[in-house]
Amino acid sequence: MKPDKNISSRLDKKNLANSLADYYAQRAPLYDAVYDKPERQADLAILRRRVADILGGHQVLEIACGTGYWTEVIAPGAASVLATDINQAVIDIAQGKGIAADKVQFALADAFDLPEVGNISACFAGFWWSHVQRQDQENFLSALRVRLGKDVLLVLLDNNYVEGSSTVTARTDAEGNTYQIRDLPDGSRMEVIKNFPADSFLRKKLGFATKDIRIVRLEHYWMLTCRLK
Repeated sequence: MKPDKNISSRLDKKNLANSLADYYAQRAPLYDAVYDKPERQADLAILRRRVADILGGHQVLEIACGTGYWTEVIAPGAASVLATDINQAVIDIAQGKGIAADKVQFALADAFDLPEVGNISACFAGFWWSHVQRQDQENFLSALRVRLGKDVLLVLLDNNYVEGSSTVTARTDAEGNTYQIRDLPDGSRMEVIKNFPADSFLRKKLGFATKDIRIVRLEHYWMLTCRLK
């Protein structure tokens, strides 16, 4: 009997998701230190202002909120924030920060299988898109359109590859996904998917599902805004 390629693909995706969840669970207490690199501070100051301005007044769904770094940026000006993550360990840390409890709700959720989220006018995903396999990105966007509806604002924020600041890419797979080797607090090491897409790739990948795509490139980060079709 020939192996079922669809089952194999689902298992590979599940294994990758579990691996990432395990990585971030172990890194959770130390994860915010990634924002402390001196060479990135000027870019982060610009992005904090832009993200807060763009999402001001919106009812925001945050995907992969992690330890709440960007939740804390978004919350003061937003009408409301539903901050989700697949990993309870990072949500626990985010909730412990006491971020605008009157506006922010936290929920355990898979970005590919979001629950009913109510009335949402904007979706934000910070440093998550780069961890999604290229071959799965269209599926995510399709599911997001079904869940949120058209004209919802989508904001993606992620890293550029910068020699000397970024972790070195260890390998590239057949689909063009790139991977890094990350150190864990217990001294072990783990391979983590981390893609660095060009503007042309982003426009092509998102074009079927979104409109009004705008991309801003700083030295260390890029930000994309668009609206779901």
